[in-house]
Amino acid sequence: MIPILRTVVGLLSGWLVARLLAVLTRLHVNSSGAPKKTSRRSFIRNASMGAVGVVLAEATAGFIWFFWPNKTGAFGSEISIAAENVPAIDALPFREAQGKFYLVHNEDGLLALYWKCTHLGCTVPWNADEQRFHCPCHGSIYLYNGVRIAGPAPRPLDLMEVTVLPSGDVKVDTGKIMTRSAYQPEQAVSYPA
Repeated sequence: MIPILRTVVGLLSGWLVARLLAVLTRLHVNSSGAPKKTSRRSFIRNASMGAVGVVLAEATAGFIWFFWPNKTGAFGSEISIAAENVPAIDALPFREAQGKFYLVHNEDGLLALYWKCTHLGCTVPWNADEQRFHCPCHGSIYLYNGVRIAGPAPRPLDLMEVTVLPSGDVKVDTGKIMTRSAYQPEQAVSYPA
């Protein structure tokens, strides 16, 4: 995608520069074909307009470069979880920091719960004492399967797509986040014991 974009920008900028140079040469030649003498006023005007143009071009390029999103980390791509890291049924959730999810294993199978609270987007940690997810910001409480039982959150924790490989390893696609209104057993992906 980026090489194509560079090519298109290069072609457009080359065309634009050629057109500008053609206009400038027409301004400096009179009808007889002899070059015009440049007055002091024209020289100062052209120099100042050129300086302003260069500064605006640099500011625009800097603005675009600064605000262009950089893909950092593994979030948004597929992440592999080794079979030894897959939790047992109702065991402590496996926390994947790069992918921003918890892998939980209930009787129905595996769920990859996006750890962002559905209320205001806070990171929801697992509370091992109560066996629940607690949002520290506004007190939303979620069960092991991500269903909201208390607090201002409007729905359960979102899910990410889970694929179980024949080796027992698990792939979680952090780019496919699904919302839900309740827990249904079909949401879990069965995992061989």
